[in-house]
Amino acid sequence: MLKFVLSVALATSLVLVDQGRSFADCGTCDKTIVENAVATKDFSTLVAAVKAAGLADTLSGKGPFTVFAPTNEAFEKLPKGTVETLLKPENKKKLIAVLTYHVVPGKVMAADVVKLSKAKTVQGSQVKIKVKDGKVKVDDANVIKTDIVSKNGVIHVIDSVILPE
Repeated sequence: MLKFVLSVALATSLVLVDQGRSFADCGTCDKTIVENAVATKDFSTLVAAVKAAGLADTLSGKGPFTVFAPTNEAFEKLPKGTVETLLKPENKKKLIAVLTYHVVPGKVMAADVVKLSKAKTVQGSQVKIKVKDGKVKVDDANVIKTDIVSKNGVIHVIDSVILPE
């Protein structure tokens, strides 16, 4: 089973493509997590949220960090008005809590993620990690792309925004 999961993770990482450029070619290795997110159209909402929370400098820092990055479609699944409300200056602390819940200290590659049942986030809570039928879930989000290597960590793409309790 573990070999199958690792094969799926490897195959997924080899087909990551954005605007004709493959993430697997490690052209992303010389960029920070934030620079890679900015360069990917599917993360524009996440980038806006990171900037509004004042976390861009932190996530551009030395790290290493593992980011479970929700796509724009993931943010669209939230109830209407949620993103706009979180981006208001008076909700900055809540936005920071949500975003840092998506970040795990250290560089945790897909091959390591599948061995975990939980991971402590920068926010302080733990995300639950489950592998079932060759698919990895972080809380209730599916990991849909893995191992986007950056010079200060790694990004794993998820299909839902995960929220701390």
